[in-house]
Amino acid sequence: QVQLVESGGGLVQAGGSLRLSCAASGRTFSSYTMAWFRQAPGKEREFVAGISWFIGITDYADSVKGRFTISRDNAKATVDLQMNNLKPEDTAVYYCAGEYRGRGISRRYRDYDYWGQGTQVTVSS
Repeated sequence: QVQLVESGGGLVQAGGSLRLSCAASGRTFSSYTMAWFRQAPGKEREFVAGISWFIGITDYADSVKGRFTISRDNAKATVDLQMNNLKPEDTAVYYCAGEYRGRGISRRYRDYDYWGQGTQVTVSS
């Protein structure tokens, strides 16, 4: 069992930055591919960024590439999402997710085993 708790959301103006953090419980964090998804009102949950459990390979949605950076600290059992140059279209609830020993980095939310409760990010224009 892994429990995930997100923090760091908030209200920011367009062009600003936020850093989301996800803290995981459990002793096997290093065996989980971790990802951030987001869901805006009336839209499906979408993949934002992921980092694999082996080597730390990363993947990003085209919409955030070059602006967002995902990182993990296995010793602290945390995964962060640094978000720069935020845009109003980045407004959503952001979720941290974990997949046990995922093959690659899945962009499908159904492939993830554990989820956090979500944190709201609002970008004003």
